[in-house]
Amino acid sequence: MKFEDIIADVGGFGRFQKMIVAISFIGRFTLPCHFLLNSFIAAVPAHHCLVAAGGLFPNLSQADRLAVSIPLEEDGTRSSCRMFAEPQYHLLFNTSDVTQVLTLPCLDGWVYDNTTFKSTLATQWDLVCDQRSRSQSTATIFFVGVMFGAVTFGSLSDRFGRRIMLLTSYLSGMLFALASAFATSFLMFAVLRFLTGFCITGIVIVSLVLCVEWVDIEHRKTVGIFDSLSWTFGSICFVPIAYLVKDWRWLTVAVTLPVLLGVFTWRWMPESARWLIANGKLEEAHLCLVKCAKINGTEALCPGLQPETLSSIVVTEKKSRVYSYLDLMRTPKMRRLSLCTGSLWFTIAIAFYGITFNISGFGLNVYLTQLLYSSAEVPGKLSSFFLLDRIGRKRTQVGMLTMLAVSLGINILIPKDMSTLRTMVAVVGKGFSSASFCTIVLYSSELFPTVVRQNGMGFNSSMARMGVALAPLILLLDDIWKDLPQLVLFSSAVLAAILASQLSETRGHGLPETIEDVEGKK
Repeated sequence: MKFEDIIADVGGFGRFQKMIVAISFIGRFTLPCHFLLNSFIAAVPAHHCLVAAGGLFPNLSQADRLAVSIPLEEDGTRSSCRMFAEPQYHLLFNTSDVTQVLTLPCLDGWVYDNTTFKSTLATQWDLVCDQRSRSQSTATIFFVGVMFGAVTFGSLSDRFGRRIMLLTSYLSGMLFALASAFATSFLMFAVLRFLTGFCITGIVIVSLVLCVEWVDIEHRKTVGIFDSLSWTFGSICFVPIAYLVKDWRWLTVAVTLPVLLGVFTWRWMPESARWLIANGKLEEAHLCLVKCAKINGTEALCPGLQPETLSSIVVTEKKSRVYSYLDLMRTPKMRRLSLCTGSLWFTIAIAFYGITFNISGFGLNVYLTQLLYSSAEVPGKLSSFFLLDRIGRKRTQVGMLTMLAVSLGINILIPKDMSTLRTMVAVVGKGFSSASFCTIVLYSSELFPTVVRQNGMGFNSSMARMGVALAPLILLLDDIWKDLPQLVLFSSAVLAAILASQLSETRGHGLPETIEDVEGKK
């Protein structure tokens, strides 16, 4: 007997499964907010050296004080990091006479443009000029935490269960996120941000696996897309929140508090019956399945459902065995699967977040750009919904990645001064990248067997977060060559499409339960 047979009896997508999906949707709302948060709280507004109003300039206007104190850059803007060693009063009459004038770094701090942001990390701790990299590094710090958290929570949820690790992720992630909002130093903030990423990532990988393991084959696609749309919903809602809350501390608090809804609804989230059966907890699995049948109204259709019946589902491998990440590499097909999906997640993440983090790179309003990026995910994911069962997971994945590569390639060729057109092409690319990310999450959860599924998803998620951590650094390559970041993103999309073509199709197949199912030894 297979688990799919039991799920078909108790109801593969009834009220019980819809309750699980709804709870997961609520709990995941805050995740995209935190993943996008750094683009706003670490933003570096326009700034220049502080020039005192009195002293040497008692009768000068603000514009004149800046003219005699701050040198001009080649593009005609005031320097952000240098000032004249002595006031250059002659510039009030001849602005071009600045040959061999001594300049110094800012001596008394900076003045920031608060038009877009009231307060950011940069303005809080003067993370500008030679300290600017510290502000941008907070994204990498957060996603390194996410990377290690994915590995840890993936292993722990395969060992101790999905449900308890979901609650652990809720509570610890919320605690560290709120603490980071009240950090008194940059070092303190960086450490807390790392811990936030470490803990909050458990929500991502645990909630999806719980949903997928409770539904039948026919509705796995629906659950995967709906779960992904929760990410899009959070991304879209984040834009008005960021627009209204322009202080970085209160913005962090505002996007963290919704986790309380996830904690409150957790009480109704059941443990995965698949995991319980795979780990020999047949009585608990029986209770969960009976509850599922009652809520779905199918109790009369499964009178023979007993713990003894469940014992026949997993008989090949010892139920007392503890699985680890090493099991992903012990056998040939599992090793090939893990390396291929891990590399695929890594390359997709680079392309997806390379586009996502570049909200100011095309010269338009950051809030509008972010809203367009988030909105583009909806048609991308809906197209995946209709294609996954019609042409299969593999063709959908390869097709979306190919179109993403085409979009990125076109943007390399468009002149830099055509910012609106470049933004529109980037938005189209964002739609394809979100569709590919949505597909690979569902696709991977169907490829790994139940006994190591959470380990496999944890490994893949950690590989993706490694790619995300590199994305902000890739965008800094424009100092070497303006098109180099776009070329790297284009190459990542092409490589991802090649990797996706090497995976097996899972459309219409049951989920593998053991490693032997994958190796084909049964």
